[in-house]
Amino acid sequence: MAGGNMAGGDDLVVKICGLTTEADALLAVGLGADALGFVFAPSPRQIAPAIVGDIVKRLPRDVLTVGVFRNEAPVRVVEIANRIGLRAVQLHGHETPEQCSWIRQRVACVIKAFPAGHREIASFGSYGADYLLIDGPNPGSGSVFDWRLAEGVVDPSSMFVSGGLHAGNVAEVITRLRPLGVDVASGVEASPGHKDPQKLRAFIRQAREAHATLLRAGAPAGSRVGDVLDPSGHAAGGSGAADAQGEETPYDWMNG
Repeated sequence: MAGGNMAGGDDLVVKICGLTTEADALLAVGLGADALGFVFAPSPRQIAPAIVGDIVKRLPRDVLTVGVFRNEAPVRVVEIANRIGLRAVQLHGHETPEQCSWIRQRVACVIKAFPAGHREIASFGSYGADYLLIDGPNPGSGSVFDWRLAEGVVDPSSMFVSGGLHAGNVAEVITRLRPLGVDVASGVEASPGHKDPQKLRAFIRQAREAHATLLRAGAPAGSRVGDVLDPSGHAAGGSGAADAQGEETPYDWMNG
């Protein structure tokens, strides 16, 4: 697969998405989050690039900062990501393989999102993205998707899982799918765009404990987010998109 390589470590990547304030971003990092997602697409969680740029300057260098875009012009995606210093972009729309590959040539890391069961997952390799994020077919409903749809679709070390996750079910999805990472937005909120400290703490704790249990059992599930980029900032090596039928459905960061 093209792009940065997280493989080879023993750490699960916990990504907190839909952040809208510096305070919540610092809280998430302080509680142990590895990656932070900032939504630039229309959403109650939408945030201006200039604000994110200021937040990024105050974050530890080893935190993976991710800009979330949906059907944005590729040149705009690249311009925003590089101008404000993001380490990755996450594409949640109908981006073509050609558009995704073009973006990947100009940013350090690309995560391409699809709803579980989407027909294009079988062609994920043609997108040139580093990682696949699998979400539910109707994100925002508060329900998880049938996790059997994510089994065997890609190497688990290249997969993030999202969709209806919270402290009560994150351990189960980690145990079952053994993904590289888990991604949560609404499941750790007090209200759209505002995180709940207790929910954040519980989610991260449950995720870490589940992963530690896998390691003790000899079944490593993830890898180090620090392996995405080397200290110089270069690649280290080599939730509405369409639903399973290609119809428009909103991702959870779009719903109030």
